[in-house]
Amino acid sequence: MKHFISVLIVAGVAFGLTSCDQTPAQTETERFNIFLDERYDLWVSRSPEWQSYLGIKDDNDKWDNYSPEHIAESLELARTTITDIEAFDYDTLDHQAQLSFQLYKAEMERIITWDRFRYYDYKVNQMYGVQSDLPAFLINIHRVDTVEDAEAYVARLNGIPQSLTYAMDHMRTARGLGILPPKFVFDHVLRDIDNVVSGRPYDDSDEDTALLEDFRSKVDALDITADNKTNLVTRAERALLDSVAPAFAELRELVLEQQAVATTDDGAWKHPDGDAYYRLRLRNLTTTDLTATEIHDLGLSEVARIHDEMRGIMAQVGFEGDLQAFFAFMREDPQFYYPNTDEGRDAYLQKSNELIADMKTRLGDTFATLPKAELDVKRVEPFRERSAGKAFYYAPAPDGSRPGTYYVNLYDMADMAVYELDALAYHEAVPGHHMQIAIAQELDGLPKLRRLDGNYTAYIEGWGLYSEYLPKEMGLYQDPYADFGRLSMELWRACRLVVDTGLHDKRWTREQAIQYLQDNTPAPEAEAVKSIERYIVIPGQATAYKIGMLKILELRGEAEEALGDAFDIRAFHDVVLASGALPLDILESQVQAWIAEVNAP
Repeated sequence: MKHFISVLIVAGVAFGLTSCDQTPAQTETERFNIFLDERYDLWVSRSPEWQSYLGIKDDNDKWDNYSPEHIAESLELARTTITDIEAFDYDTLDHQAQLSFQLYKAEMERIITWDRFRYYDYKVNQMYGVQSDLPAFLINIHRVDTVEDAEAYVARLNGIPQSLTYAMDHMRTARGLGILPPKFVFDHVLRDIDNVVSGRPYDDSDEDTALLEDFRSKVDALDITADNKTNLVTRAERALLDSVAPAFAELRELVLEQQAVATTDDGAWKHPDGDAYYRLRLRNLTTTDLTATEIHDLGLSEVARIHDEMRGIMAQVGFEGDLQAFFAFMREDPQFYYPNTDEGRDAYLQKSNELIADMKTRLGDTFATLPKAELDVKRVEPFRERSAGKAFYYAPAPDGSRPGTYYVNLYDMADMAVYELDALAYHEAVPGHHMQIAIAQELDGLPKLRRLDGNYTAYIEGWGLYSEYLPKEMGLYQDPYADFGRLSMELWRACRLVVDTGLHDKRWTREQAIQYLQDNTPAPEAEAVKSIERYIVIPGQATAYKIGMLKILELRGEAEEALGDAFDIRAFHDVVLASGALPLDILESQVQAWIAEVNAP
């Protein structure tokens, strides 16, 4: 799942200036909230890409600046921001403002701490590499409502060489430090590059390249003359030929050069200070102090528990054989898959839409607050579907100009088992990421930082995994195979605890980790391979899901025990969602404060 929050962490820190001078009519809380909103706006002003995510068009013709000078300035601004925050009187702030104080200061401290590992991020990779992210951004985020927007799109096409130059400079510096993606990454990246620069106007194909197809369709929708449309498309074609193609050709040469010296060492342990890097990744992504060994052991325990529950479903459906035989049955029987055709893909999308529509009618039973933002379900675009993940979610624009989007990757329908369709939709859409993110955007009384940022993976993905479980309590998953699908996805997240720590702490090979998934899950080999390759290039992220879910369930259990008949699931969900994304320890304090409030005489 991708929420486009990290762009701020790299490129968006504010200047140490604020116009929120104290006046007699303002409380310290009011002053602080004004400060936070002004500071957030300054962050956004330094990130044209984040502006586009938010529906702002002030710098619609630009890309983010990743020059060393800009990054150094950002670090200094983060230090200044900490000083500015500490100038406020914490004790006189109200509860939510104190929470904002803690979160904002910690975020600035993280920016400074992470600079030590600036070059550990792979600029080209199969998940979010620059080679696919730039075109995906233009296709999915850059709106064209006016001629000026179309001209800005062309300007961004012409700006791609500078963006790729930043990435290539980063890659060369990282290699000099001994940081290089593992060998398997490069074939994925080369395929993405070739896909981006294939089709018209690059060759004699009858089909437009993905960017030209997108630009042409957006311009065709404008209410302008045919000549104006033709002129805009001609300018886009020239930008693709003169700017995009040479830049991607240069990137391709560098990728080939680095591929030639890459190794099959996969884990973060291979980097200089790799152990310290991974420890910090785990601490930041789980927002806990759990060690890699503790996470690994937790995963093994959860895998064993879920296997036992799966055996119960085997008995329910009358399957004869062991768990591995049941996995093979679920993996291979054609009843569990739509055909690998356009009709099969349309059927998957239709079923997902129907499931989401049904869930929306049920939400009022368990939620007091519902999102206003609309939700679309889309197929991942063909140019990136072979590399992209199985499913993910794009947040809506806060101004309502763009709905939330649940993307499903339908490249190979053998990877998209129908028995997992329900849980996948609940996780990514409702009551999962769409509810959590859209509700956060729509909260009243919180500063923009809390509503529009919130980069806490354990909370966000923990909520998504909890949202797969909640429908079970709502009376859904009546089909035992769909319930098996729910368990198979929870099992997958438990296995992630094992393989992520195995890869990055225990020095497992890629092949060893793939084999573990094949031995312990019903997933097809292709999915196991793609997933392990994902965990390799994003160390630690995969551990956040299960840890976050277990914490939410733990807190709910504590509330149910403490409150008895006074426990209200709708109120509990409001407590979890009403402050935006949070570190797990702060979420725990929020729930405990709510319990005390309900129990107060």
